Amino acid sequence: MPSLFRFLAVVALIGGLIYAGMLALTLFVDVKPREISVAVPPDRFLKPR
Repeated sequence: MPSLFRFLAVVALIGGLIYAGMLALTLFVDVKPREISVAVPPDRFLKPR
């Protein structure tokens, strides 16, 4: 039984580190939105027969 608790503690620790990393990314990384335009060739609109 102690090995199960040790395994669950390690899994919880790894999950907590991943969660903390994602939280840090959302709080400290500032995303600058910008417009993107992509030219689509007209032959893409034709349906294949």
